[in-house]
Amino acid sequence: MLGATTTTGPSTAERVRSACMRADGAALAIDGSDPVITTLHHLRPNGEMILAVRTDSLDGADTWQSSRAGTPAVLELTDHAPLALREPVRSLVWLRGDLRPVPESLMRPMAGAVAAEHPHPALLDVGHTTSLMRLIVGSAVVADSTGAEPVDVESLLAAEPDPFWEMETSWLEHLDSDHPDLLAQLSRRLPPSLRQGRIRPLGIDRYGIRLRIEGDCGDNDVRLGFAEPVDDVLSLSRALRVLAGCPFLNGLRARG
Repeated sequence: MLGATTTTGPSTAERVRSACMRADGAALAIDGSDPVITTLHHLRPNGEMILAVRTDSLDGADTWQSSRAGTPAVLELTDHAPLALREPVRSLVWLRGDLRPVPESLMRPMAGAVAAEHPHPALLDVGHTTSLMRLIVGSAVVADSTGAEPVDVESLLAAEPDPFWEMETSWLEHLDSDHPDLLAQLSRRLPPSLRQGRIRPLGIDRYGIRLRIEGDCGDNDVRLGFAEPVDDVLSLSRALRVLAGCPFLNGLRARG
């Protein structure tokens, strides 16, 4: 059983944007075709998700590739926990919309435009072993231990991913391996019924930290919120130590 306790945190749109940035790959489900694994997914300001896939994975997909009106498709992204937990999935995101091919003549210019917004090694193979597609996003849903929530496209495009998404893994690994004292301090804020399980850091963002409590009867996720959102590393470090009631506020530094 996976339960959850929450406090104020990121909006649904922010959660989706952050999950999109963190997820390495995604599964593209197309009517009448086998699922295709993407090597890149990038949401552009105009509401289209640019997808990179291996060209040989598109064999047999001539019908939908020739449709310029778009083919219904769903992109599923899995947000995995940075640490080795017994239940590694933190959330799932489903983006539904119309899938359209990018003409071969436009693939390289499109790759250049995406690289200017989001440099990614998969773009180097475009035109060789990799092809690009466009998913015109019509709806989005995110699901985690708190349940499932939809978000409208307008809100999604207006939201920003969490400013700490790139450094989250190193912070959580450092906290888990080198700061059991800080985790013990944070555990004092948990309900008494949850303090007996194994406490692991699950996520950290500008609004607070999430903990996973792995107990004999199941897992529970708890969010401990900061007094106010933070925007830089120094503020994040200080907010975490204040939350833990630590008298030394010189900051937590993740390695490398």
